[in-house]
Amino acid sequence: MRTLHLWSFLSFLSVCLFSLSAQDTDSVNYPNFKVDGSLKNKFERATDTGMSRFSVRNSRVGVRGNINTFSSYRVQVELSNEGKFSVLDLSGTLKPVDGLSLTLGQTSIPLFNSYIVSPSEMMFANRAFLGKYFLSTRDLGIHGKYAFDAGMVPVTIEAGFYNGNTINNPVWKNSLSSGGRVELGNMKGLRFTAKVYDYPNNDTTHFVFYGADLRYKADNWRVETEIMQKKSKTIHHSDMLSWYLQGACDVPIQSRMFEFIRPAVRWDAIDERKDEAGFDVNRLTAGIGFGFNQKQFSSILRFDYEWYFVNHEMQIFAANEEMDADKFTVELLFTF
Repeated sequence: MRTLHLWSFLSFLSVCLFSLSAQDTDSVNYPNFKVDGSLKNKFERATDTGMSRFSVRNSRVGVRGNINTFSSYRVQVELSNEGKFSVLDLSGTLKPVDGLSLTLGQTSIPLFNSYIVSPSEMMFANRAFLGKYFLSTRDLGIHGKYAFDAGMVPVTIEAGFYNGNTINNPVWKNSLSSGGRVELGNMKGLRFTAKVYDYPNNDTTHFVFYGADLRYKADNWRVETEIMQKKSKTIHHSDMLSWYLQGACDVPIQSRMFEFIRPAVRWDAIDERKDEAGFDVNRLTAGIGFGFNQKQFSSILRFDYEWYFVNHEMQIFAANEEMDADKFTVELLFTF
């Protein structure tokens, strides 16, 4: 299996390297394609326990392109997610009419915001609780999206059906997962979304997710907040509730290495007991990043510190003491 993954990676990398010198920049010519990727390296020190580690958190390479005016494709692999290789995206999309797209294959589910779960778009080195501990961001299925304007307001409606067993596992199911999302606004300016996702995995695992988020992005700053609930439909799992509030501002600077400084702050919390004592775990994250943006490449060097406030121990943090310990993180992210 490792040999197969190695040959798959080498073949894919060869195609990517060839395409970097050959990809067509004229969008009116078909077929066309574009190579993209991200490399995320981290150093972490848990100040509560005195333990440290280096890691390659993400190393993604992908290809996307248009076959003609009404069809496109997306392929993306994770070369090393904490040492594990995985295929992320394998999908084709048809656009039968203006504003409507239908995607079939392994693709994102309509539940998470890309700026919370995608390494190249995140505001911090570590994901918010609801982007890490609730559900995988992708599945095998069909996903429809329709965008239109309701007066002055852009509207996007998404819906899909999926295997309900996350990625790279085409299982037979008698109950598919399904979900949808309504989005009002654009990524620039004010944006609101509401979403629901039904996830019947097996006889003991069946969750329904509800969520809503609000975001405002200006030229050099943004603020975002979101709340999500995971409701268990069986007695074998507990419910979970999480939310976050985060913001960042880009300050231009004159430097040989960097174009801007990005201070950022986030408060997020997660709870499964639903009592009056408050959320089980709260976290304050403060960071500062030094970055640049060019036509095809961008980079940011981040320094984050996380303070954990634990009111009640949770099983999701039980793998090691460092998971809910105060941490200092240095991250170097390259995106192309």
